[in-house]
Amino acid sequence: MQFPKNIPCQAIMESLADGVFTVDRDWTVTYFNRAAGEIIGIAPEAAVGRKCWDVFHSSICDGACALKQCIATGDSLSNTSIFIVRPDGEKIPISISASPLRDAAGDIVGGVETFRDISELQRMRKELQGIATLDDIVTKSRRMARMLEILPKIAASGSTVLILGESGTGKELFARAIHTQSPRKAGPFVAVNCGAIPGELLESELFGHAKGAFTDAKTARKGRFASARGGTIFLDEIGDMPLALQVKLLRVLQEKIFEPLGSDAPQAADARVVAATNRDLEAMVAEGTFRRDLFYRLGVVRLVLPPLRERPEDIALLTDHFIAGQNAVQGKNVLGASQEVMRLLLHHDFPGNVRELQNILEYAFILCPGGQIGLEHLPDYLRPAGSPAAGDQPPAAPTMRAAKHAAVMAALERRQGRRMAACRELGITKDTLRRILEAGP
Repeated sequence: MQFPKNIPCQAIMESLADGVFTVDRDWTVTYFNRAAGEIIGIAPEAAVGRKCWDVFHSSICDGACALKQCIATGDSLSNTSIFIVRPDGEKIPISISASPLRDAAGDIVGGVETFRDISELQRMRKELQGIATLDDIVTKSRRMARMLEILPKIAASGSTVLILGESGTGKELFARAIHTQSPRKAGPFVAVNCGAIPGELLESELFGHAKGAFTDAKTARKGRFASARGGTIFLDEIGDMPLALQVKLLRVLQEKIFEPLGSDAPQAADARVVAATNRDLEAMVAEGTFRRDLFYRLGVVRLVLPPLRERPEDIALLTDHFIAGQNAVQGKNVLGASQEVMRLLLHHDFPGNVRELQNILEYAFILCPGGQIGLEHLPDYLRPAGSPAAGDQPPAAPTMRAAKHAAVMAALERRQGRRMAACRELGITKDTLRRILEAGP
């Protein structure tokens, strides 16, 4: 490829809609074009001279770096989907291509990467598939989709929200989505697990304490409400809060003030409260273990998240979602779950809900080197009696080879034999595709 002689190369790079950046062998950013700055949300001059992981905060910065792989092997990588985190905390899905950067003598002196924002593409694809999405929440469940539809309005309202649901249903995900969709999104999101902190310490944790408030309180300390000023405080497991502290929380909600432990100087409480629990608060109110006035004050808006067993249509969707996430984080190429695994998952009742499914797949990634996740890669408690464990299997290479070959052949069939289109779909290079086809099943 030749550039016009009368147009500087940098001018061409600056005119591209795709982000482009380069790094040296020490991972210092040496070039960062205008489009890269717009996608990432940082001025190009602020990126140059910094380490690339300090600029991008991507899903592959912790070990599966595409540029590191290209520099180490001398090969290129194309159309890999990952996500980056902008300075404002927003996650952006991007598609990247990377290559080693060589000098005139052909020696590798760094790397170059191009990327584009695929947020709209992903949104349209999910819309066509009947998938509702908001932030990190994905669902095909009509009940969940209705909640996602109204969530931006709830977020904009500023009202206190109570999220109810079994453990592992995604209550903190909803709390974070409420924060990131609200006018307070630029402020902090502070999460407190009220069930994990002893009752006698929880007051100090929430409201802080003055110097000398109790033994060993040698200095004053601000609490979580002060840390959440201008943002959102998420009170998880609110049902475990002691009755005496419930009274003080009610005052915060009603009067917007609190007093640090050992102090009589009130402070303004400028934090939106989102609370959650897996307990039956109405039953606790009837028993007298949870204050009725606090229950109604917390539940100005009440969201009840259904367990995973009541939305089986989400199991396959979430399986694909978590596999894609683990591939990005670990740098693997797991193509999906086998039919036997999917049948087992669809018939499992998931007492641990979405968190249990996520843990199952994370465990499977430890044992599965690539190809498809099989029964032998699942935790023991899930595998049917008599099914082999991963250690009982012969070497996985033939199975991986067959799975990769089958995936390539299926992609070629869907793309009417067009190899580059199949490469883009699978996120592999044309050389990788050629090697898979030559190796055969």
